[in-house]
Amino acid sequence: MILIIESGATKSDWLAISRDGRQEFTAKLAGMNISTAGTDFLAEVIAEAAALLPCNQIGEVFLYAAGVPSEEKVQILRKLFLQSFPCITSFCVESDLLAAARAVCGHNSGIAAIIGTGSNSCFYDGGKITEHVNCGGFIIGDEGSAAKLGSLFLADHIKGLVPAEVDDDFNARFDGSYSGIVSRIYGAAAPSAYLGSIAPFILSHYSNPYIKEMVDGNFRAFFSRCICRYPKAPIGFAGGFAWACRGIISEIAAEYGLEISCFVKSPIENLAAYHLGYN
Repeated sequence: MILIIESGATKSDWLAISRDGRQEFTAKLAGMNISTAGTDFLAEVIAEAAALLPCNQIGEVFLYAAGVPSEEKVQILRKLFLQSFPCITSFCVESDLLAAARAVCGHNSGIAAIIGTGSNSCFYDGGKITEHVNCGGFIIGDEGSAAKLGSLFLADHIKGLVPAEVDDDFNARFDGSYSGIVSRIYGAAAPSAYLGSIAPFILSHYSNPYIKEMVDGNFRAFFSRCICRYPKAPIGFAGGFAWACRGIISEIAAEYGLEISCFVKSPIENLAAYHLGYN
């Protein structure tokens, strides 16, 4: 049986499938950034998955995760997985960006884009990533993402630049105090998740011209600073925020004369088809 894991920074999808394509077990667990997550946290997530999945039937593992896997971290992960899944004979760790490329492009060439809490992109030749514009994370990059949108909004909110009708609604739903915002961003865990959690509220006010300009500008920055750096090709988008904003993204892509091939809310099902040779 094959176990495929697709993990972003905030959530992970686990899918166990048989070689004949039967979906056996699924689970949604905490996300794993393999660059920054500690060994204890990784062990907890893997053990939680093992309690839900047929651990003695898993022979192959394909782990796609946020972060850049060092060889040392890959060996740690291999050891942790073998403790919970003792029948593993094949173990592969790849980036969540390659997961997105395989999910939206299959074995064809094109541009793959992730837009979720964070953002990323690459040019994919049908087998491997050949070009990559560094995403930079939510502090110095992640254009187009939910976290970047939250950051743009809060930067204006704390300076009193948000229109009153939107600002009043924000204060009614969130802790809009300066001290509360600063403590959530600089003094608590997972600041990007906090920033991204504001994005649905922002989108609910998209009819407001100020908000529309902010949302559209966030996506235009992603196209101009990232997507337009690649050879022109169809673009496939993966990620929940891209899926929620697919209409807006499609309109902005048209401004740049770009073709969108697909939107995929979660790459996991397409990854199953990829590994079974269906796409």
